[in-house]
Amino acid sequence: MKKIPLEILGLSSSQSQSGSFALILGEKHGNRRLPIIIGMFEAQSIAIQIEKISPNRPLTHDLFKSFAEHVHVAIVEVVISDLKEGVFYSRIVCSDGATTFDIDARPSDAIAIGLRFEVPIFTVESVLSEAGIILTDEETDPDTDEDQDDEDDTDDTDDQDDDTAARRPVRPEPRDPSGQVSLDELTKMLAQALEKEDYEKAAKIRDELNKRNG
Repeated sequence: MKKIPLEILGLSSSQSQSGSFALILGEKHGNRRLPIIIGMFEAQSIAIQIEKISPNRPLTHDLFKSFAEHVHVAIVEVVISDLKEGVFYSRIVCSDGATTFDIDARPSDAIAIGLRFEVPIFTVESVLSEAGIILTDEETDPDTDEDQDDEDDTDDTDDQDDDTAARRPVRPEPRDPSGQVSLDELTKMLAQALEKEDYEKAAKIRDELNKRNG
């Protein structure tokens, strides 16, 4: 079955589900988008890896990477392989050097782990045909259409609609955590945010620092 390469286009808070986030994946060689609703924990894990922020203590996906490397297992790729009754399914393709094997995973976990190993993300035509959308210039404030996913998620009590199909991406409302403060104060705020493990705020402060230093 032909695999279609994807890339991460955006991650924003969901306007319709408290504690959920919209992860927008895009077809690398096409114009289709694949929105997936994920939980807060997984969104945080994906965001800090995208932003190259090092947490004070390893998150679950960091722990998985450390364990895999310790037992000499490499991640080859991540594939969003199926969509059944509104629920996305994915697999992590692994190799120990001699054999290749798959591990079943939620797309949010698979992508968070795949980012840490810097491996490609794929899907298949059947998934894109059913859940993919094509953005047009006329779509300025699209709605979302989200279906329920795993009910046994224990990472976050508000994360019961994890990894579900969202028919439209959700645009984030911009927030500026820094204001017009000095560079020294921004640096202190960044250190405090990292200490409190508030990675979303840390990323915004870091962006402000980069903007001013650039």
